[in-house]
Amino acid sequence: MAKAPVLTPQADDFPRWYQDLINKAELADNGPVRGTMVIRPYGYGLWERMQQEMDARIKEAGAQNAYFPLFIPQSYLTREAEHVEGFAPELAVVTHGGGKELEEPVVVRPTSETIVNEYFSKWVQSYRDLPLLINQWANVVRWEMRPRVFLRTTEFLWQEGHTAHATYEDARDYAAYIHREVYADFMVNVLGIDVVLGRKTASERFAGAINTLTLEGMMGDGKALQMGTSHELGQNFAKAFNTQYLSRDGQQELVWQTSWGSSTRMVGGLIMSHGDDNGLRVPPRLAPVQVVVLAIKGDEAVLAKVHEIGDRLKAAGVRVQVDDRTDTPFGRRAVDWELKGVPVRVEVGPRDLESGTAMLARRIPSGKEPVAVDALAALLPGILEEDQALLLRQSRERRESRTSDVSTVEEAVEAAVAGGWARIPWADLGEEGESRLAEHAVTVRCLVAEDGSVPGADDAPGNVAVVARAY
Repeated sequence: MAKAPVLTPQADDFPRWYQDLINKAELADNGPVRGTMVIRPYGYGLWERMQQEMDARIKEAGAQNAYFPLFIPQSYLTREAEHVEGFAPELAVVTHGGGKELEEPVVVRPTSETIVNEYFSKWVQSYRDLPLLINQWANVVRWEMRPRVFLRTTEFLWQEGHTAHATYEDARDYAAYIHREVYADFMVNVLGIDVVLGRKTASERFAGAINTLTLEGMMGDGKALQMGTSHELGQNFAKAFNTQYLSRDGQQELVWQTSWGSSTRMVGGLIMSHGDDNGLRVPPRLAPVQVVVLAIKGDEAVLAKVHEIGDRLKAAGVRVQVDDRTDTPFGRRAVDWELKGVPVRVEVGPRDLESGTAMLARRIPSGKEPVAVDALAALLPGILEEDQALLLRQSRERRESRTSDVSTVEEAVEAAVAGGWARIPWADLGEEGESRLAEHAVTVRCLVAEDGSVPGADDAPGNVAVVARAY
């Protein structure tokens, strides 16, 4: 009898495969309240690495970290009409506290534009205070009707940036900079996901924004995942909260603003973009553990050697973990590390000691080969970079091979339903065609210029719509 697979094969049931992998790789569990999640240590380790990489890029962009309250007076959200209308169905509202009914209900933050502006209006007095560039790492709550771990949860973790500028041009350029140099750089060069950069249509914009820039990744099943967004807010919130500054000319002017965010949804994107039927495949630049050194047997000499190898690799700048749990069968440990997607396993047993070699198992391209122990420290950094490049190349090839150029709504729907993306000129689609797509659970993920670049906010006729089913 054939042995049952550890995971449901992707080709049989992609959603079940996704859930199996989250469970078997010990990434997360469902929380006790519907739509919440408990992130387990290995899953949180992936998020921590994402935080570290993103935080460095955000600070390089000049933003500083701060923290704003979880609870927001309900009246704050009502000041910007489009914003409150967009978030109303997702709000969690607290009406009682300390055993008493509150004088004013408070909202558990779905996003922080309103409360940030309350304080920006106090902190910004003159042009000398601008630009004001703030980021916070926090949790938010949006009451989710169709939850899925990491992808859509009632509570999730994220970073949200909020900025105020003296001019429209400065705000526009900063939103574009975050989109390109923070988000795209991280997602392409660390996550190894070939995202498409574009802007949202008017119907898909963030509530209260005048322009939304997005990054869309194709997952293993051909659906799209919005990986992050950067918004031009114009002066909408500045008007609502009277966020003004004294200009160089001595005039009171409203600020121009941006907001931008990425979340634990990126963990879901990592899983669905790179995972296979054997588990996760974690990009080496992201991996909390790049190499695991496994002792095959509990022989004293073997144990000493695996720790020696671990020390050498650590000294060479590799993130390494030694697995000397020889009371657990080697086969089970090897499968567990494969499920977790650690890029490289170095396996050492008594026979390897005799030959001065170790077995090198590569998770991303797969395959094993013996390698001289003395060569590992010099060899592994190059191998890790090769595997990083391979994941990005596979991501790009999947998107390119499964994207069709079409000219009608019917052709766009057909491509999306078949598990791919479609590109259709906006002039052939328009708002009417966008509404027709929605009838088939297909959406315009973003608009791109004909040359593939990110278009400006006012040149829709020459744009191309990227159309897909999405998470």
